[in-house]
Order: sequence, then structure tokens, then C-alpha cells
Amino acid sequence: MAGIDRANGSDYGDDDDMGREPVQPDLRPRADRLAYDLAAKARAVFTLEAKVPADAFTANSLGVEREGNAVLIGEDGLLLTIGYLVTEATTAWLTDSDGERHQGEVIGYDQQTGYGLVRLDNPVDATPIKLGSAADAPVGAEVTVVGGGGLDHAMSARLLSKREFAGYWEYLLDEALFTAPPHPHWSGTALLNPEGDMIGLGSLYVQDALPSSVSPPGNMFVPVDMLPAIIDEMSATGRTSREPNPWLGMFVTEADGQLVIAGMVDGGPASRSNLKLGDAILGVAGEDVSDLPKFFRALWARGPAGASVRLNVLRDDRVRDIAVRTGDRQTYLKRMPGQR
Repeated sequence: MAGIDRANGSDYGDDDDMGREPVQPDLRPRADRLAYDLAAKARAVFTLEAKVPADAFTANSLGVEREGNAVLIGEDGLLLTIGYLVTEATTAWLTDSDGERHQGEVIGYDQQTGYGLVRLDNPVDATPIKLGSAADAPVGAEVTVVGGGGLDHAMSARLLSKREFAGYWEYLLDEALFTAPPHPHWSGTALLNPEGDMIGLGSLYVQDALPSSVSPPGNMFVPVDMLPAIIDEMSATGRTSREPNPWLGMFVTEADGQLVIAGMVDGGPASRSNLKLGDAILGVAGEDVSDLPKFFRALWARGPAGASVRLNVLRDDRVRDIAVRTGDRQTYLKRMPGQR
């Protein structure tokens, strides 16, 4: 996951005393032109450092030390972050805009939405950011992206598009938010609407902020609209009780009009099947799939995690039907401290 790797700090120098690249001065918001107190919002965004055991399932793909941002959203010290930063993490430190470090507890992660939750151990001098609705934000709106570290890490941006997003790691959003220019440290940043409410959570660096052949680079944000329905359950137990999607544990890319298996997770369901790298996926149980969203929806419609799924693949100019016993991804992961 190139975008996720970069979000974990591999491309950043030590431009400031926190070791993070600040936003260019000409891209920072004019606080006097905003309808809200930007300094107060910046105090509610923390730098997050999470550590994962070396034997964790995601250690090889996401690393054992992960850095990003987390946004204070609850009076009880609850913070929202992007899930890949805290998956299987056992420790978390939050640094505020004054450079003071605070211990946090990793609560949990929701694979379907991509949300992660962390809770501060002690109270902090910051006001939680109110959640808004991405559905109410029009394309073309001027927005603000806020990262941890203070006002030097806030950036003016524009909401360029709202559209479906499929990630090759078996992830699908009906509507994601795309902004430009890209924030220099986007993972877990807060996307604020003109009223100062949070409408999105920073996830990825992308080359196609616009759905066209000519597009500026930017960021993909996960809308916060899905959070209210699951936040009470997640904050109490670290997970949701909804039925998990069947998981294959493989990476599929779109190449030359085909869906091609580009990788498999070691020990995952696909790696234990007769599938091979380079296989082109034509269908799921006879249902044609021409792109990632169609593939994921066809896969997830075949039953709960653990169900056997028949994939129609092309290999060496021959169509083959290969059965794969799917799994529940959560069962492969280490339990996090705050999970119940």
C-alpha cells in the first residue's frame, strides 16, 4: 500500500522540532477569514505514535512503528484516527500542539469503514471538534485540513470530488472525499467544512483527486457520516457487532481492463487456495465482475465470513473455477488493549 506506507512517515524529514514537515506558508489558512477559531481546532488534533508487536499480523505490511494524527472528538478523551495506524497497536502516544506527550489507549478498529479509536488516559486542555456531515459539503467548497503540531500544520484546500473508492486491500466506500492540494502528513488529519465541523478523516495520498485523465494530486478522506451509528459500540467494545465481510486476503489491481491478483497476504485464505499471482479474475460464482467495486460487492454478497466462494479466473488462456474458503480478518489480528 504505497499511500499507507508514505503516511507512516517514510518520506518526511525533520523540518521542525517534532520531525514533521509543516505546511508551506502560502497554503496555510488565513485565520481572520475563517468563521471559527482555527487555533482551537488545531489544539484538538494530536500527533499519534503507535507501536505494534513484531509478530503482529500487519507488522510486515504496515510496520511496527506508525505515525499519523488523531482528532479529539469526545469530552471523555476519545480520539478518531485512521484505522491502519492503530490496527494491532499495543501502545499509543499523543503529542499536543505544545509538544507535550500524553499516554493513550488503543480502543479498536473497524475494517469496513476504516475508523480507529484511541482514548487519552488523562484530560487535556482542548475542546473536541464537532462532527459535521460530508453529505452537506458541496463539491468545490473551500475546506481546511488540520494535522497535529499546531497552526503550522493546517492547510487550505478545496473539495474537488465526491465519488466511490475501492482499495485493493478489500476496502470499499460508496462515497469518499477528494481534496487538493495534498497535505504533507495526511494520515488521520481532520477535514473541516467552512463552519469548522469535521466532515472527513485523512486516509491516503492520491494522484487522481479529480476523476479525469488530467488531475492534480491530493488526498482521499473517509467521510465521518458513518461514525454516529457505530461510535457507542466501538468506544465500548473496540469493534462493531455487525457481520464481518468475507475476506480473501489478497491484493487485486485493475490492469489493461482486467482484475489481476497482484499479491496475497501470507497465511490468508487466498494463499492457502489454488489461486496464483497473475490470475485474472473474470467473475464470482459466474457473475461477471469488471472492476474492483463490482468484485467486492459480488464477493461480499456470497455469505458471511467463512463461506466458500467460487472465483472464475483466467490463467494461461484457460478459464478455471477455483473455490476459496473466506475468512474473518479480525480473527487474524491481535486484540488491542481497549477491545472487549
